[in-house]
Amino acid sequence: MENKYENEDRYYTAKKRVDEIKGFYGNLISYVAVNLGLLVLNLVTSPQYLWFFWPLLGWGIGVLIHAMVVFRFMPFLGKDWEQQKIKEFMEKEKENEQNRNWQ
Repeated sequence: MENKYENEDRYYTAKKRVDEIKGFYGNLISYVAVNLGLLVLNLVTSPQYLWFFWPLLGWGIGVLIHAMVVFRFMPFLGKDWEQQKIKEFMEKEKENEQNRNWQ
């Protein structure tokens, strides 16, 4: 029989994951709505200069990074990198501890 606490842990992990995904979609909807509004505002007030592109680009980079984090697509900072860094830090700490013991 499964432990009650294991079920609770899985539930809270799953709930946290769902909240992350909901947060991303909320960010994406806001991004689309606000940038559509900025596009309309730009075309009505000064169609000769298309400035709406700059917030679209800046916020778009943020949305892309948010998506990469939420959907766990981090090619340059993935699990392999994380495990390698943990191992590296543990080895350094072990060396420092050995050096302290010799002194």
